[in-house]
Amino acid sequence: MKKIMMSLLCVAGIGILGACGGNKEAADTADNSWKTVEENGKVVVGLDDTFVPMGFRDEAGEIVGFDVDLATAVFAEYDIDVEFQPIDWSMKEAELDNGTIDLIWNGYTVTESRQKKVLFSDAYKQNEQVLVTKKESGIERFADMEGKILGAQTGSSGYEAFLDQPELLADIVADNDAILFSSFNEAFIDLKSGRIDGLLIDRVYAGYYLAQSGELANYTINAGEFENEDFAVGARKDDKALVGKINESIATLKENSEFDKISEKWFGE
Repeated sequence: MKKIMMSLLCVAGIGILGACGGNKEAADTADNSWKTVEENGKVVVGLDDTFVPMGFRDEAGEIVGFDVDLATAVFAEYDIDVEFQPIDWSMKEAELDNGTIDLIWNGYTVTESRQKKVLFSDAYKQNEQVLVTKKESGIERFADMEGKILGAQTGSSGYEAFLDQPELLADIVADNDAILFSSFNEAFIDLKSGRIDGLLIDRVYAGYYLAQSGELANYTINAGEFENEDFAVGARKDDKALVGKINESIATLKENSEFDKISEKWFGE
């Protein structure tokens, strides 16, 4: 009888320890992303501060833009401050993983490869990749880029699409590749000087940049042959609570028309 009782106690003890171990493991993997943001009273957003009109520096050097206003409005719903941190766009996911930033929010396109690295919020805006060329070049479609020099931004969704669907551009352009630039500003300088013949770029950037610089009449924005894209917010894979709060707030801003006001301000529609 003593042996039986001892055996039962050991089994019970193992069960208790196992349960405690399971609870500890659950606690260690708990999603505290929103709790951490609330405790800090702020969230750090990483962005490319040259990407007009989503997030860029104005003449006074202040970071402004559609996504800047949207992120500010989203977290204002929770009385949370937003700190905007300029980053190397080609290193954005690494910056997120190492904790330098909490979110990637700057015309960040949802792609299959990025979905493997980050947790995306609900999509809030559509975009497309276009080919911008000088009007005098006579290039009006992708097929006209045969043997021509193409430019793109390092780490951009446009360059990713270029590599994933080579039959649309990569197979016909010079060297079957694009000249890569750290920012679209630098790429436009080379396009203007004739060092590249075309630039693969986000429509939102191209339209705003050329209109603001007064050069829209000198360039052709060729409709892209890639599929339309969705802009969303990128977070760490485990930060589901944080992303849930972002989704809730964006939905509220759309319902109360605040989202429309921000869109009108930056896009006129």
